[in-house]
Amino acid sequence: MSTQKPVRRITAPQITRKKGGEPIVSLTSYHAHTAAIVDRYADFILVGDSLGMVMHGMESTVGVSLDLMIMHGTAVVRGTQRALVVVDMPFGTYEESPSEAFRNAARVMKETQCGAVKLEGGTRMAETIRFLTERGIPVMAHIGLTPQSVNVMGGFRTQGRDEDTWAQHEEDARAVTEAGAFALVLEGMVEPLAARITKQIAIPTIGIGASAECDGQILVLEDMLGLNSAPPKFVKVYGDLGGRIEAAVKAYAEEVKDRSFPGEDQVYR
Repeated sequence: MSTQKPVRRITAPQITRKKGGEPIVSLTSYHAHTAAIVDRYADFILVGDSLGMVMHGMESTVGVSLDLMIMHGTAVVRGTQRALVVVDMPFGTYEESPSEAFRNAARVMKETQCGAVKLEGGTRMAETIRFLTERGIPVMAHIGLTPQSVNVMGGFRTQGRDEDTWAQHEEDARAVTEAGAFALVLEGMVEPLAARITKQIAIPTIGIGASAECDGQILVLEDMLGLNSAPPKFVKVYGDLGGRIEAAVKAYAEEVKDRSFPGEDQVYR
């Protein structure tokens, strides 16, 4: 008999049951120590492919590999005990076919021990979402501004400004819901459209730049901590960590140069 105490995490079905109730709290995280802090407050933590830009200096999320997602996903799971951990499926690992998506998603879940995966796309991904969920892989869907499609979209453009496009976004939301997604991220979407979609579907909507009309919210942790010098319009900065880190590094450099560090308290006698 195993003596290891099981970790009782929030599950994908529990997230679904939060629809219409207390707003769902989520942030991204890419490493164990920040994940341990976020874990105390978030319902789910997203290991987003935004790590390509935030952690690795890429211009977009397109260059992120499956191995990179697994490495960061494993670290986040190790650093957490409570929140559901959701790992992004990176570009090129799920679009070709449902069977390809299953192979890669199964690898992500096995190697990271996460509780769900997230993939981008609406009606075009409905068949894949159904294929995965029927085989035991919980899927969070993502529509609106989909960063992996940035080259097709021509940039990071707000979705729904033209009301003629609303029907397609609404159809995307219905399709992923009917396919079995347990929640739906709405990114970069005008408020009236996000509100309509939230009312129309039976699963929670998670907004990022889609207004408080959604069932929950997510932000990139580094953005809301002030580590991004030019955050998107929808980000509220809750802490100036960028400035504080620079001040600390500057003070350290000055003390090294004037030999006041290490001081008596940091020396072994």
